[in-house]
Amino acid sequence: MARNFDIAVFEGDGIGPEIMAPTVAVLEQLAAESDAYNLTFDAYPAGAAHYAKTGDSLPAASLEAAGKADAILLSAMGLPDVRYDDGTEISPQIDLRKAFNLFAGVRPVRIGPGHKTPLKIPDGREVDFVLIRESTEGLFYTQGTGEVTQDDARETLRITRDVSEKLFRFAFSLAQDRKAYGQGPGRVTCVDKANVFRAFAFFRSIFDKEAKAFPDLIADHAYVDATALWMVQKPWDFDVLVTENMFGDILSDLGAGLMGGLGVAPSADIGLEQAVFQPCHGSAPDIAGQGKANPMAMILSAAMMLEWLGLRHDVRAMTADGQRLRQAVEQIMQEGLAVTADLGGHATTNETGQAIMAALG
Repeated sequence: MARNFDIAVFEGDGIGPEIMAPTVAVLEQLAAESDAYNLTFDAYPAGAAHYAKTGDSLPAASLEAAGKADAILLSAMGLPDVRYDDGTEISPQIDLRKAFNLFAGVRPVRIGPGHKTPLKIPDGREVDFVLIRESTEGLFYTQGTGEVTQDDARETLRITRDVSEKLFRFAFSLAQDRKAYGQGPGRVTCVDKANVFRAFAFFRSIFDKEAKAFPDLIADHAYVDATALWMVQKPWDFDVLVTENMFGDILSDLGAGLMGGLGVAPSADIGLEQAVFQPCHGSAPDIAGQGKANPMAMILSAAMMLEWLGLRHDVRAMTADGQRLRQAVEQIMQEGLAVTADLGGHATTNETGQAIMAALG
């Protein structure tokens, strides 16, 4: 009997609803063809536009429903002209990370056929690594509550043993899984600035301790500035990178640039019990309603959701469908006939979504 999974949907702001529609359609098609699982989608209000109307960016009822769902599918959030009173952006995605302790921000960096990468990749080299960003503390810890006076401003960097241990276990387990599937050598790199900050020396010491539980894996370190350089010069050397919140925020955008832009950059924020899947890009209100938005990052995030649910609940058909969906997106990119303007094409958002559905068929 097919197992049903409830998916909480947040359509987002700007182009958010436009890229969510083909994503849900693709998922519905996959579920309809499967006898192993069903998907039920329920949309809930949140975001900058909702805040502008109601004064509430993430209603309590939406948060409660998201917590009860099997997974959360979240589109682009925020609008540049809608801010909290302190001037910070509306960011329900960060509220969800904190509420559900989604400590592992997973940002795959894969350069497949059709990616408009600025890199010159040598023959025989493959760029396929994962950046894991701690998503609940670090330099984002005092988000919205930092101290500001007339003469100075202060934010607090916080790194805790409890969260770091969970983060590193997740990173090593992912590297172990990738190695088992032939996707990497089983190498985890701790990215920090331990030569300058005591907090990062603490971070690194926890990493080294956790590494001892995974003797079959390679554990090493890199400073964040050197990592940024090597992501451009030799990204094929990386397997799994794990780092602090702010460093991960910056490096993940660099990774998106290597793949050809934020329009093809998926992500997930994962905790022990819940996970959010969303594109790395923003809400792009300047092109909202014009059919120009690239839905691929949103659809690839949905593929990550299928794989996560399949592994978590031992539904192999979901894991396989997640991989099929990623391959379908890469096929469309490689063909280049049904891609949006950011990838050099002329397709609309819906046309790209329909092409991906056809590729699945």
